[in-house]
Parts: sequence; structure tokens; C-alpha cells
Amino acid sequence: MDIVHSRCAGLDVHKETVVACVRLASGDKVSREVRTLGTTTSGLLALLAWLTEMGCTHVALEATGIYWRPVWNILSDGAFELVLANAAHIKNVPGRKTDVNDATWIADLLAYGLIRSSFVPEPAMVREQTSHVQRVQKTLEDANIKLDCVITDILGVSGRAMIEALIAGETDPGILADLADRRLKAPHDQLREALRGRVTDHHRFLLRLHLGQIDALTAAAERVDRQVDAVIARMDAAVEAGQASVQAMIGLLITVPGIGPLAARMILAEIGCDMSRFPSAAHLLSWAGLCPRNDESAGKRRSARLRKGAPWLKTVLVQCAWAATRKKGSYLQAQFYRLRSRRGPKKALCAVAASMLTAIYHMLRDGTGYQDLGADHFDHRSTEARARRLVSQLAKLGFDVEIKPLAAVA
Repeated sequence: MDIVHSRCAGLDVHKETVVACVRLASGDKVSREVRTLGTTTSGLLALLAWLTEMGCTHVALEATGIYWRPVWNILSDGAFELVLANAAHIKNVPGRKTDVNDATWIADLLAYGLIRSSFVPEPAMVREQTSHVQRVQKTLEDANIKLDCVITDILGVSGRAMIEALIAGETDPGILADLADRRLKAPHDQLREALRGRVTDHHRFLLRLHLGQIDALTAAAERVDRQVDAVIARMDAAVEAGQASVQAMIGLLITVPGIGPLAARMILAEIGCDMSRFPSAAHLLSWAGLCPRNDESAGKRRSARLRKGAPWLKTVLVQCAWAATRKKGSYLQAQFYRLRSRRGPKKALCAVAASMLTAIYHMLRDGTGYQDLGADHFDHRSTEARARRLVSQLAKLGFDVEIKPLAAVA
């Protein structure tokens, strides 16, 4: 097997230490040098200096939890190419598990070009805020306050006023119900009945605690939004002539059904604006974890579960897919209903998310807008394919059907 990289290194990363193996090949001779350094900033800077001194052109490290990130951040300043390896792809032979052997194994695989580099997104509360809202709801339920049964958003204008009155010591259901906003559709008598409970001092303490945490997270989220706006503005100011700005890309993505400005920013934060790093849309789907994994043995497929991929990207795409399925007369809604009857709502939703990411890939790569194929797209398929599908459905219902073209019948 031919050597691809003659001067390379493999890193075995841990919480407190990193074991580095430099592999130098000259003709038929191969020399290796192994060092163990700390993962503190000074230790990683020393590692960077050593790898640069050894003239390494490529350095590979295993994706180990969160510990690889500080190593990646500091070594990215070097003149060599960093390769992040999937741990499942470079597993060593059983019985040879030591830190030195792992680093040597990674270096050998890298030297022969056997490590496929993983995509690393550029460095980038709402979920925690949602958890506190759920805790408020549980506290109210424990006090037998059924506010969520009559109000959709318990922390809206009406719900927040009622909860703050409960914290202040008000227990009269009538007075609490009068705090509702005039736009609230819930009947007044249902509000009074829902607000009739037994609120103790312990409940008031928990409600006050959760509301304070929600307010703090809301303020933090607003600061993050302002920071993101400032970063996008700086990135747009540095865009070269002829290239699309980040704000233009966001405007492009929000044309997709189900994707809003916040979701568009999250998607761009995960995959970036440059699609040349992914050879095709299928590679992007695989990295995001929106395609079935390969698990086949003896000609039998044992599992078709989704691959493990980018958790934040997959989460936001599934949420956008839910919203897209509610747009009437759209291709994504038609696809969801068509697959739901055969595969269930969850698999159908993942298929819609995969279709959305495929469209996003081509939009960012080609700079084109979203074009909806329409709800009748599947009706435009070939007549023979539609006929076979309908006959198959009738056969499942217990009917024996024989079809003939109209010309032959006449």
C-alpha cells in the first residue's frame, strides 16, 4: 500500500493529557516519536510548536466527547491540515488498547490515507428555558391549578399576570380570572374553575424561583441575538465582491416552508454557506444524520435507524419539518401525508426534513430560490407506476383486479 502522507501525526486525546505520535517516512524507513503532553493551553501550545518543528503536513485526532475541541482550536493555528476522525471508523484491533498504541495506530492510518475527515462546523438556551416553563406547569398541576387546560401559553400576558398574583398570595378564583386579557378566548367560568386550587407557600417559592430563571434566560437569549446580529454584520462587511452575504443566505432559506429567520441562522451556523465541502447532497444528509445507517450482514438488512449526526441541525430541521407539513398545497405536506400512511408519522417527518436539507444544499450551492413542486407532484408520475400502486392497494384490501386500457376495451 502506497504512503499518502510521509510526515504526519496521530493524537489520542483525553481529558488531562494528549498522546501524540509523529510518523516520518523516508523511502523504506519509518521513524516514530511519541510524546505525552497536557491539555492545558501551555501544553497544547507546546504540542503545536513540536508538530510544526517536526514538519508535519497532516495531523489526525479522534473525536472524543468534547475533549477534542480545545485541541482543535489551538492546533488550527498551525500550517498543517487537521483531520477529525470518527471513533467508529478507526477502532484498533482488540487486545492492543494503550494510549501509545492508539496514537500510533491513528498515525499509521493517516499515513496511508485511510482516515476520512469529518466536517467540523465553525464555532457557534431556548431548550433550557422550555424546561423551566414545564417545571412551572408541573408546580401549578401539583397545586391543582389547571391553567394549562384553558390557556395555551401559561406565560403569556394573562397567564403571567395570574401566576404573579398567585405568588403574591391571591387565592380567590374570581379575582384571578379577572386578570385575563380581554383577547383571551377562554370562558370566564372555565377560568375560575381552573384557578380553584390549593397553593401553599412551597408552591409560591417554586413559582417565584422558576419565573426568575425564565426571565434571566430570556434576557440572556436577547443578548445572544444581539451578538449574533453583530457577528453577521461583521461577516457581511468582510464578504468579497461577487459573493453572497450571510444576510442574503438567510433571506434565501426563509423562502422554504417551515423555516423562519431563527431556524435559518441555526442551519447556517451548523453547515456554513460554502457547500463545496460536501461532494453531494447525500454527503450532507449523511453528516446531518438524516439517512439510514448501513447495517447489513449475509444479505440481510438488520436495522434502518437514522445515523448519528449533528444533533442541533437534526433537531431544528425536524421542527421546521413539522411546520412545513402544515402549509396547505405544498409538496412537503403532500410528501408527509403520502409517507405517513405507510411508514408512520415519525419516519415521514424525517423524510420531509431530509427533503428540506437537500433543497437547502442546492439553494446554497447554486444561489437559487426555493421552488415548490406543488401538492399534485406525485400525481404527475407515469401512468403505469400509478396503476401498479393502486392495484397493489386494492389487492391488500382483498380484491383481485385486472386492468385493461380503454382503447383495448373499446
